[in-house]
Parts: sequence; structure tokens; C-alpha cells
Amino acid sequence: MSVFTPLERHELEAFLAPYGLGRLLEFQGIAAGTENSNFFVSLEHGEYVLTLIERGPREDLGFFIALLDVLHSAGLPVPYAVRTRDGEALRELAGLPALLQPRLPGSHVALPNPHHCHEVGELLARLHLATRAEMIERPSDRGLDWMLAEGPLQALRLDGQARQLLKGALEEIVQLRPRLEHLPQANLHGDLFHDNVLFDGNFLSGVIDFYNACSGPMLYDLAIAANDWCVEPCGEFDHHRLNALLAGYAALRPFSAAEAELWPAMLRIACVRFWLSRLIAAEAFAGQDVLIKNPEEFRRLLQARQTVEPGQGLPFAL
Repeated sequence: MSVFTPLERHELEAFLAPYGLGRLLEFQGIAAGTENSNFFVSLEHGEYVLTLIERGPREDLGFFIALLDVLHSAGLPVPYAVRTRDGEALRELAGLPALLQPRLPGSHVALPNPHHCHEVGELLARLHLATRAEMIERPSDRGLDWMLAEGPLQALRLDGQARQLLKGALEEIVQLRPRLEHLPQANLHGDLFHDNVLFDGNFLSGVIDFYNACSGPMLYDLAIAANDWCVEPCGEFDHHRLNALLAGYAALRPFSAAEAELWPAMLRIACVRFWLSRLIAAEAFAGQDVLIKNPEEFRRLLQARQTVEPGQGLPFAL
């Protein structure tokens, strides 16, 4: 179970008392986490999720709280920090920063279809449009600088073919970086995998886990989603799902010519980011009872993104 910091009932009850949400009925750890400790918490007045922030500087937590308040006010189905009766949003539990948020309805979709992908594209466009005009600045702690620093270190652990694949991708980042940084920007989710989206039937009912959120090129957020929502096990795109994702997005925010040109490269960059982070996690948590996602998945995806197939570009670019 990926609960890095277990809790005792008595300490959780003491933590929850200032919220005035009634008695603690039950709580349980959430096994799916890979970076933070998360718990489902049932109280007399509702269902909540408690997160203990295990990674990242504490000074960034105000950004997450402010961003989710903006998105909640814009009508997006996102969690937000519940305040205590004294107005506190961010508190401490077990020596870690702690947030209590409403538990959103719905469940994850294991095998997405084009309808799901269209809904995700539309949601992502709404998120970007809600923040583009007044973006809250926060560079990603796993952005291009991080990739260029960690990439050569992780390459030393790889076999010859994989090392060359990663080296070529890093060289492309260096070459394209000035153009990438001038793409249209907004606040990004940064981790919009299918296990961070909830559906209630066919209705997209929630988007969770904003702890990789940042400011940056909107195209990058879309590339991350496409590489998860629209792929076959071999790493190639299912173009019905990909076109549905792009159509849902472009209906609300059409793409620029620069975005269309850089789309294949951005897909590769999104692969590099998660290949590297999974390699690091696999080494750090080896032998521990922690969910570790397979780095090899993103090596395969990066290999599959080396060629631009018909229909892989942005078909709705203006």
C-alpha cells in the first residue's frame, strides 16, 4: 500500500475536530498513491480525502490551494481545500503538511473509449482557459531543467539502445527549448492520467491529484494526457481516441500553428518526463511496499513517438 506515513485513529480525530464536520466514522489508506499519503475519510457530514504531502517544498502548497480555489470557482469538478472553522486551509499532521478535501463522486476508467477522451480534452481546455488570463506562476519542479539534469544521470543505468534513445530525446529538448518556451501558456494539471480522472457513468465527475500542477505550455499538458488516454499497449496511438481528445480540446481552444508544428516533439518530451521520474522512483523505492509504475512503459512510448504517422499531428490547428 502506498501510504508512506500511517495514521492512528486518535491522532486523526484530533486533527479533524477543528473542521466541525462531525464524528469520524472510518478511514482507510488509498493504495494508488505514488508520492503522497492519501486516505479516504468518512465523517458524519460527508466523505473526504486527506492528503499528507510527502514530496516538494512546503512553500509551494499555497499555489495548489489558490489554483484549486480558482478552478472550483470556475465550475470545474475539482477538489479544494476545506477550511477549519477558523479559516485554516493548510495544516499539519504527523509532522507533514495536510489538506482535507471533499471526495468527488465517480470512479476511474480502466479502458477509455473516444467519448471519455473527448470529455477529457474538453475538461483540459476549460482548465487552461480558466487560468490563461491570470496564470499563477509556478515552474514545474520536473520541467525541462530537471529533465536535462537528470537525463544524463539516468542514462548511465540504461542499456545501449535505451541510452541512445534517451540521449536523442535530450538533444531535441536542447534544440527546441527556445521555441517551446514561447508556446501559449496557462496553469497545467501536469499529470492527467486516467487514474486522476473520475467518471460517473459517461459523465466526467472529477479531476484529482494536482500536486504536479504548474505553469507552462498548454500543449505539454495535452501531450501528457494523449500519451496515457489514447494509446494501445504497444505504445502506438488509437487514432479514434486521439482525435476525440483533440476535438474536445480544440472546440474550446483552437491550436496555433506553432503548437501544430511542435506537437510530435512535445509528445516525446512528455514521454521523457515520466520515463525519468519512474526510473528514479523504481530505484528509490526498490523492495518497499510502494506502488511503483513501470519505467519501461515510457521507454516504449518514446520509441513509438520517433516517427510521425499520418493523423498524429494536430488536425484542428488554425
